Order: sequence, then C-alpha cells, then structure tokens
Amino acid sequence: MKRIYLDYGATTPVDPRVVEAMLPYFTETFGNPSSIHAFGREARTALEQARMTLARWLGARESEICFVSGGTEANNLALQGAAHQYRQKGHHIITTPVEHKGVLKTCQMLEKEGFQVTYLPVDEHGRVDPEAVREALRPETILVSIIHGNNEIGTLNPIAEIGRITREAGVLFHTDAVQSFGKVPIQVEKMHIDLLSLSGHKIYGPKGVGALYIRRGIALRPLLHGGSHENNRRAGTENLPGIVGLAKAAELIHKEMDTLARQVGELRDYLREQLVQRFEVRINGHPTERLYNNLNVSFIGCDAHALLLNLDMRGIAVSTGSACSSGTVEPSEVLKALGLSDALATSAIRFTLGRHTTREEIDATVEALEEIVPRLQKERRR
Repeated sequence: MKRIYLDYGATTPVDPRVVEAMLPYFTETFGNPSSIHAFGREARTALEQARMTLARWLGARESEICFVSGGTEANNLALQGAAHQYRQKGHHIITTPVEHKGVLKTCQMLEKEGFQVTYLPVDEHGRVDPEAVREALRPETILVSIIHGNNEIGTLNPIAEIGRITREAGVLFHTDAVQSFGKVPIQVEKMHIDLLSLSGHKIYGPKGVGALYIRRGIALRPLLHGGSHENNRRAGTENLPGIVGLAKAAELIHKEMDTLARQVGELRDYLREQLVQRFEVRINGHPTERLYNNLNVSFIGCDAHALLLNLDMRGIAVSTGSACSSGTVEPSEVLKALGLSDALATSAIRFTLGRHTTREEIDATVEALEEIVPRLQKERRR
C-alpha cells in the first residue's frame, strides 16, 4: 500500500539538501561555539552564518535573531519574557482565541499570575479586525500577540496593519509565524513586528530548532538561566547541527517560494474543487487570504475522528486540527471561534499539502473519501 502524506502542517520531511548541510556539524565541525580554540571558532562561524541567513530572509539584523528549540519555546519566551520584563509598565495583554496552544496556554498561565488578557473575536473566516486591536488597547497594555498564518484553517491575518497600530501606540507586537514563514514574504521592519516566532520542521528542516526575532532595544526576561548564550537571552549550548539545518531550510524554501506556492496552491485548489463537487462540505477559513497549502473542510454528517482513522487505515495521513490538539475529540476551539456549530466543528478535516504531494495522491484520496464518507454519514444517522 502506497502511503499518502497530507499533514505537512504538522511537520515536514527534512530536505536531503538540509541533511547534507547538517552532517559535518555532527562529526567534523563539532566544537562548542562558546569555546575560544579553533574548534569553537569554526563552530561560532557556522552559527553566525546561520544567524545571518535567517536575518536576511526576515529583513532583520543578525543580532535580533535568537535561536531556540522550536515554535513553542519561541512563543513562551516572547510572551513570558515580555510580560515579566515590562510588568512595571502594565499588566494587559491582547490576543485571540484562534492562537496556537503555545500562545493560548501561556496567556492562561499569565492570567493566573495576575495579568489581564483580552481575547479579541475573529470574523467568520478567522481574521482579526485591526480596528478591534486599536479599540482594545489600554494605557496598561504591554503586548499584543496575533497569529500570522493559522495552523488549523490557514487564514492569514493583516499583520502589517496591526503592527502599524501597535507601533503607534508604543505597545510590543508579537506574531506566531511558524506556519507562514517560508510560505509568504515576511519583512519585520516593514510589517512593524517586534517579536516573531518560527520553527525549522515546518519548512523541511529538522525538529527541535527554531528562532525568535527580537527587535533591537527590546529586553526579555529569560526562561532559562545559565550561560550567556544567544546574547544572554537563552542559556544553553546551541544546537549547531539543527541551527545550520534551519538556516539551510530557510534559504531553500525562500528561493523556491514562488514555485511552491504555484504548484502546491494549484493542487490545493484542485482538491477543494473535487471535494465541493462530490460531497456536502463547508470550507473553513478565508477564501483567498490563506496559506497556499491549507484546506480545512467540514464533511457534513461525518465524524472527523472516524474519518481520520478510516483514511489512516488506507495509508492516508490527514489531521483533525493542529497536531498539538489532534489527540482530543473535543470541538476545535479555532472552529468554534468562527461560529461553527459543534456538528460542523467535529466534522472538520485539515488537509495540508507539501512539496512532494502529487495529483495522483489527491485523486487517490478523493477516491477513498467517496467510499468512506457515505458510509460514515449513514452510520451517524442511525
């Protein structure tokens, strides 16, 4: 049985070119970047070259890139670090109910510490109105965190407009760009972003590595205490092979961005057309302002968990939401925030396509669904 992977939003296979770039840093250039001897200096050179690469694709300064273990740590460092560092200025944070758990759970923790969090509503497509951000600002607001590309429904938020509003108000602005980095152009200065999270394994890079962009002049209270690594922002010896892989993956995906957007976007649109024609479905997320590889679909009258398991038995991998939430059968908080009923929210499947997806795989998936969906609908009506 040929397996089909349509869950690139959860993780991606590492590009062989990325693996090749990483290999020397396991066995040859293995020094500690903090060491002052030749081995350490060679490692430090590779570390700073990787920092330079990420900075270039973000339109940032090299000193503004802080390497971390992934998107969740980046989100935690941004939110906890800013909240605790600037608590004397205020205790109010603004976010949305459609954020990744790495942001939502951190905000909930901060609420227990006495911070006040405003969760802005989103429209039926999952977008935030920039004017709602402006209206929610208070004198004591210290941070706004709005996701760029939604991990479940693919909707893109108007980050530049929101950033302009927060910059005018003198409030820090963080965006979770884990899903959007490498899929759409991001220029942190032009978009008025102060803090930005990204991760390697969403862009055909290794797991366990990511970065937080921290605009010059912003201080964050560290999460980890120890050495002076990453300009005193993140203690611990840097994961040099992973960081080299992250930089290589970022370089490759940005150079191939237009080609991938066209090729994968066409396949995503083809899948959407096939599903709309053959099934009773609801497409969730913005019709145009969305990530090119994402398709979130409610199969009316079906149970999403049963649908996922049936597809999995046929070797087809999809998701019922973000991978961090896929172990639960509760209705998606993101879909509920859009105003969907429990029935629609619990019938939603997320297809995320990638570099290796083919038209033949889409056809095979649709063929499998034609057998599975009517049967599950019939079982649910019993």
